[in-house]
Amino acid sequence: MILSDADILDRLAAGDLVVEPLADVDQQVQPASVDLRLGERFLEFQRTNIPCIHPTEADEVGEYVTETTVPEGEEFILHPGDFVLGTTTERVEIPDDLVAHVEGRSSLGRLAIVVHATAGLCDPGYKGQITLELSNLGTAPVALSPGMRVSQLTFTELKSPADRPYGSERGSKYQDQDGPQASRIGSDPEFSGEDDGSDGAASAETDTGGEAE
Repeated sequence: MILSDADILDRLAAGDLVVEPLADVDQQVQPASVDLRLGERFLEFQRTNIPCIHPTEADEVGEYVTETTVPEGEEFILHPGDFVLGTTTERVEIPDDLVAHVEGRSSLGRLAIVVHATAGLCDPGYKGQITLELSNLGTAPVALSPGMRVSQLTFTELKSPADRPYGSERGSKYQDQDGPQASRIGSDPEFSGEDDGSDGAASAETDTGGEAE
């Protein structure tokens, strides 16, 4: 069951679902979703002469990104073909009986801006800001302003609460993330030689962001 606006407001009031700061409830709570605003921090991938990024090398991934802060009131220009990691202003906490899906806003989609590549899932138990995978698929640069509504979350109720929700007991990589986080795929057990006993079960970021590892 997908939560309606009434269901969302009830869960927010109960405190088990958290979306904060929710600056304007009337504007951000939609009929079946919650609009999230764009944060001020971005991770940009640098073009280098290095032939490729090795996802299995945990330290290598971080070497190819730089963080840019754009204060509210200014703009981040996303050029055609560019890919950057952004973040939501809001921090979310997803209870064990809900799963959240990160969706783009139609108005931005019509400008060829997408907000996630693959990581559109926030697992039960996820806590933190959501990393957004921002791409410009169009032919013209688009100005993105921190504070603008850039994405939306929908919530689906599980048939039963998750037995092993996202979090420290799973060794979840992106729990409590603050700002955009680069990929941490190099710390996955299949690459690090460790076995966490999870049989490859996924958890929630942007690995959206929120997210699924």
